[in-house]
Amino acid sequence: MLSLLYNHKKQLSEGFNGERACMRIADRMGDLGTETAFEVLAEVNKLEAQGRSIVSFAIGEPDFATPENVKQAGIAAIQADETHYGPSAGRMELREAIAKYISQTRGIPVKPQQVIVTPGAKPIIFFTILALLNPGDEAIYPTPGFPIYESVIRFVGAKPVPLPLLEAKEFEFDVDYLRSLITPYTRLIILNSPHNPTGGMLSRATLEAVAEMALDHDLWVLSDEVYSRIVFEGEFFSITAIPGMQERTILLDGFSKTYAMTGWRLGYGVMNEELAVHIARLETNSESCTATFTQLAGVEALQGPQDATKAMVDQFRRRRDLIVQGLNSIKGITCLLPPGAFYVYPNVTEACRNLGLVDAKALQQKLLYDAGVAVLPRTSFGRRQPGEQDEYLRLSYATSEDFIVEGLERMRRLLGSR
Repeated sequence: MLSLLYNHKKQLSEGFNGERACMRIADRMGDLGTETAFEVLAEVNKLEAQGRSIVSFAIGEPDFATPENVKQAGIAAIQADETHYGPSAGRMELREAIAKYISQTRGIPVKPQQVIVTPGAKPIIFFTILALLNPGDEAIYPTPGFPIYESVIRFVGAKPVPLPLLEAKEFEFDVDYLRSLITPYTRLIILNSPHNPTGGMLSRATLEAVAEMALDHDLWVLSDEVYSRIVFEGEFFSITAIPGMQERTILLDGFSKTYAMTGWRLGYGVMNEELAVHIARLETNSESCTATFTQLAGVEALQGPQDATKAMVDQFRRRRDLIVQGLNSIKGITCLLPPGAFYVYPNVTEACRNLGLVDAKALQQKLLYDAGVAVLPRTSFGRRQPGEQDEYLRLSYATSEDFIVEGLERMRRLLGSR
């Protein structure tokens, strides 16, 4: 009898043909996307391991060191044994510092109870969509855009509704088209300004139009403002500053871009107190809390000297000017001057045509393998939309000026000069 049971279990685990049976994966995993930037990074690493020289414009990460005062605050916290569990919503001293910072920079009153601290800003995207959308609900998101928006909307069973950003509008969207997308099932509008991948920034007039729609249709807004301090022209404006919008907006920000703290994993959301309770509960159920010593470093980042951030932004401005001028000198490429973030999003439609390539993905591969330059194609930032004809690449200029010059020269040798 025991022998029969053993053989039965063995057949279940290995299959009846002697091969190990596949474990079943939930269907919903098929709806979860990824960030293809990391796939390109893996290709770059593989080529470099083979001895190839690659100039990479692929990853959106500041190439600067975390400011010294912030690093020392983190080290001091570890040495003081600040290495234990903390509140799921975040350490109160950091929540207070964030509340003060947001009040000052956005011109709105914020209480610490409205702040939820998370390990990076991504959990705020995930938690917001989990908390606000039921299966069948609709969420409007920008495209091209950060791919995680669409991925998580689809993952929770809601319907992602793309809102195209238009080069003709300097990568803003058409307000009337946004209005046409709103249905009785719409629950959420996602904004990102300054924007990844285009570097564009939404004007105050555009945000006021969005606010009017949100108020008229009782909609939530998730405002991704992680690049708010990296602005070169114009003035950053948050939709939360518009009367009536603070209560219905989840403001997303973090430390990765502003303070070169990508590996520290420290972000936050600011929202109304009722929603904050639910978002904190999601944090409890997923990650318990954000690392305590990281949070104390975050307090120093906000309250300490801001010289390093200013110097970084000044350097990014010089790099932006250099790369835009260089791209516009290459045959088949045109590039707008972006007002924020650290990306450029050149139109490469003619370059693809000149080389007989079907799309920007083919050009991205040719640049990588033939020229030794790593970039990302438009399709790394969402599905192409019906009627979309132009081709684009994203280049991150979070790299040295020497590398920018070398990368541009390699592209010029492949594509030619104007």
